[in-house]
Amino acid sequence: MHTHAPAKFLVLIEAAGPMIARLFDARRAHLSDFDAASEEVAVMTSGVVPQRGATGPEWGAALEGHSAAEREAALVFALDP
Repeated sequence: MHTHAPAKFLVLIEAAGPMIARLFDARRAHLSDFDAASEEVAVMTSGVVPQRGATGPEWGAALEGHSAAEREAALVFALDP
């Protein structure tokens, strides 16, 4: 059985138009993507203040394929483990 590390970051980011929600573990390894308009996003981010932008080098590989503008506009939520 393959287990994943718990989600640590939720990134809301534009992907050539629509917003997507991307989950990452503490090492910023990709876990999954889903629609940013889903109810799960509201539940996961309740009471959590996001950081604007995912432009630091720690996000380079994790968000490869996203433009600089998309990364600057991203909302990054640090989730409880």
